[in-house]
Amino acid sequence: MVTTTITLDGGKIITAHHQGHDIITDQPEAGGGTNSAPAPFDLFLASIGTCAGIYVKSFCDQRGIPTENIKIIQSVDYDMQKRLPSKIKLDIQLPVDFPEKYRNAVLSAADLCAVKRAIADPPVFEVVTSLVD
Repeated sequence: MVTTTITLDGGKIITAHHQGHDIITDQPEAGGGTNSAPAPFDLFLASIGTCAGIYVKSFCDQRGIPTENIKIIQSVDYDMQKRLPSKIKLDIQLPVDFPEKYRNAVLSAADLCAVKRAIADPPVFEVVTSLVD
């Protein structure tokens, strides 16, 4: 089991202490925060694109394909009634000299993203309270 400790650090700043890293979040000013860090939902969305990115990077590295000119542009459409994403698009922008034979395979590599797979097959959430001294 992997555990993360979340601390409420004043104002709207919330920090996740995870495996030696402090992941700080805040809310935008319109949400009562100081916009000193990404909002939690922004980190969630960024995790999708960065996860796809690591799979694309690994795919290219294994084949000796340079990655300096590869970008992933992530766009999100929202269902305004639910206030949730309705569509997340990842546009993997490849340089013109990217090998033709790997263009479809790089899509398959990005599709392996563990964050995307976790959304597609969501875990069970259990929220409890406990009292501590």
